[in-house]
Amino acid sequence: MLGIGGSLREGSQSERALQIALGGAAETGVRTRLLTGPELVLPFYDAGVPERDERATRLVEAIRQADGLIVVSPGYHGALSGLVKNALDYVEDLREDRRPYLDGRAVGLAAVAYGWQAAVTTLEQLRTITHALRGWATPLGGSINSAETKFDEAGGASDEKTVRTLRLIGRQVAEFAVTRAA
Repeated sequence: MLGIGGSLREGSQSERALQIALGGAAETGVRTRLLTGPELVLPFYDAGVPERDERATRLVEAIRQADGLIVVSPGYHGALSGLVKNALDYVEDLREDRRPYLDGRAVGLAAVAYGWQAAVTTLEQLRTITHALRGWATPLGGSINSAETKFDEAGGASDEKTVRTLRLIGRQVAEFAVTRAA
């Protein structure tokens, strides 16, 4: 299970949300891996340039190997972050794979923004991108208003319902992956 997201700020609210969702996946017994912040600082995706730097190669290979993904983006001005969008653009490098793009993989999604409008629109954009990349968006997605919910360093949040939602998203991705593998 691969978690992608967060922001450039270490310990950001969206990174903490991602860690909670990955924790939900880990509760089912699957292995998890987290790629955030500095690991996602990549050259702008360019399909016309076949060479990839080391970080981009690691990201593409991690996605290739993953049976499921969890993507959490901060909402900036009503949209997902450029950091997360650029990382998702690299999924194009999987177009010729046996499992092209995100085909056959569950993708859990959440957006964290300071306000409901940006949280909801960011989640919707993540769903649209997931569908375009042939991924199976989990039935439950998370729109988290960071004006109302604060994540802590201990892996929790001020709103227990948000924690339950994120853990359930992680479990849904893991359960889909395990069921599909069987």
